[in-house]
Amino acid sequence: MNTMRTVMLMTLLTLVLVGAGGALGGQGGALFALIIAGVMNLGSYWFSDKIVVKMYRGQEVQSGPLFDVVTELCQQNSLTMPKVYVLPQQTPNAFATGRNPEHAVVAATQGIMQVLSRDELKGVMAHELAHVQNRDILIGSIAATIAGAISYLAHMAQWAMIFGGGNDEDDNPVAMIALMILGPIAAMLVQMAISRSREYGADATGAKFCGNPHSLASALRKLEMSNKQMPMQQVNEATAHMFIVSPLSGSKLAGLFSTHPPMEERIRRLEGMHV
Repeated sequence: MNTMRTVMLMTLLTLVLVGAGGALGGQGGALFALIIAGVMNLGSYWFSDKIVVKMYRGQEVQSGPLFDVVTELCQQNSLTMPKVYVLPQQTPNAFATGRNPEHAVVAATQGIMQVLSRDELKGVMAHELAHVQNRDILIGSIAATIAGAISYLAHMAQWAMIFGGGNDEDDNPVAMIALMILGPIAAMLVQMAISRSREYGADATGAKFCGNPHSLASALRKLEMSNKQMPMQQVNEATAHMFIVSPLSGSKLAGLFSTHPPMEERIRRLEGMHV
């Protein structure tokens, strides 16, 4: 069901793109915007394992508690061993990135190992390995590319209106105005919904990898509380969706605009699982 939901959301996002392209310049307009957005996102997707780790000053480790837990999970589930990094931040959190399992990175902050038990840490890293296994970085990059294309089309519509667009008989000024206002909002809402859907999927797969959904549920409780009490400093908002719990806990944005599902619902689903 979660996979079907993601497919439906991706289809909806594509339909928004096609509709936006039709309102502005037909299929050619949509294709042009898609190419531009694709080029912009290709670099971040291809080099994500290096860019994000460097951004948070991560150091690769090949021994220690975090490395041992990841190694154990990979051996138990026949997974490709990713690179393992420790981030110097004290706020407990973790993320995964990389374009495929052969170029993947899992990372956790120093603070996470001071807050979680070994079983809870195993649940968290199982969640991150699930993101890698489920190709969520690829799915997120595709969604970002389509959403970016819609935003480009909205900007193109804005400039077209400023410089006389909408005066031709074939132009529809109402559609162009709707594109400028509603297109980017719709794209962002669907993109956020895709991100939340992939978090639910990683929770479910991660619970199976570690064999104990309750350990992941317990870890999520502790991480949520710790991030509210001690928010991570100098967080790049473009990377916030990668973390297992949102590092932007101080934000008062509505749930529709959140990259993470409600924590209560994530925990409820995990506690109802049987693996």
